[in-house]
Amino acid sequence: MEKKIYEYFAHPVFKYKLEDYSNQNKILEKYIYQLQKENPKGQMKSNIGGWHSPFFDLKNKESIGLKFLLSIQKYIIDVFKSYGWVYDHKKIYYTGMWAIINKKGNSNNEHIHPNSNLSAAYYVKAPKNCGDFVVTNPYSLNRNFYPNRENPTELNRTIAKHKVEEGDLLIFPAYLPHQVLPNESDEDRIVISFNLWIQR
Repeated sequence: MEKKIYEYFAHPVFKYKLEDYSNQNKILEKYIYQLQKENPKGQMKSNIGGWHSPFFDLKNKESIGLKFLLSIQKYIIDVFKSYGWVYDHKKIYYTGMWAIINKKGNSNNEHIHPNSNLSAAYYVKAPKNCGDFVVTNPYSLNRNFYPNRENPTELNRTIAKHKVEEGDLLIFPAYLPHQVLPNESDEDRIVISFNLWIQR
């Protein structure tokens, strides 16, 4: 039997390991804990427990957040190349960057990041069993009316889990539903996230 399978309309999650992440993470961790000290209440978004920072001040050229963002530009450019998109830094806007600290038992509900093209998560601190990053099939029809599976394959997958480590950078479509499973470790899980919008 002759057969071809065309797997159209991929929803990629790009994963990079940052160079010299250990030294950078020490700076970022100190910065994030200082933000938490200054604003212990934080804000409520998708987080169940845990602490969600206000947006970083990216207009301040001396800010730790902006320096981090500038240091990862080559990864963002690589995502554009992989997509086959035109990269024009004058048309790229970072519509928010923030940090989340999840203590034991804390998690994040499934959500998307509207009004953005790409979203990202960078792992400043990620102890073992700190909570997988989970993405879900964005096609609602597949999610609600999917036949029973005989064998799990890429063609019938409805969710995908990613174990994360310190220094990992995930970049993915902002429309892709994602969540964070509960932190089962006794240490903090610290993540920096941001959104990117491309002006057409």
